[in-house]
Amino acid sequence: MRLFFSSVFILVFILGCSQVELVKADSKTIHDHIASFREQKAVLLNVWATTCAPCVEEFPMIVDLGKEIHDLEIVFVSADFDDNINEVIDFLYDHHVYRISYIKNEKDQPFINGIHSTWTGSLPFTILFGKNSGEIVSYWEGKEQESKFRKHIQLAINE
Repeated sequence: MRLFFSSVFILVFILGCSQVELVKADSKTIHDHIASFREQKAVLLNVWATTCAPCVEEFPMIVDLGKEIHDLEIVFVSADFDDNINEVIDFLYDHHVYRISYIKNEKDQPFINGIHSTWTGSLPFTILFGKNSGEIVSYWEGKEQESKFRKHIQLAINE
């Protein structure tokens, strides 16, 4: 019986330690983080917001791809405003995203231009960076099907 309660206590403690790490960052900080994975993993950068229905719809699929594909690092960047930070943290927690995620800490246009020069600011926005080169392999605005994600992830991993 003591072993049972000890096991339950350890499990509750471990689950309680799972916390979302949300970091305020500008576009340069985000690109520096992405560059740290060069020659290790392809990187999928997804800019989203809790107020964006297409973002919320595709989010779980992206999380699942990150769990399934070991040569892929997912970097989520919330475009929400600071007054929505609790909603962002709750959303990430509900989707079991416990690695570092970002929330933009830069005015809109400099952030948009800093992430990608041709991005219009439309959400969601996804960029795939190649595993070996760290260069952009593909990018798109708007919600897309899982098949498109998979195709471009493989291009990024194999480039």
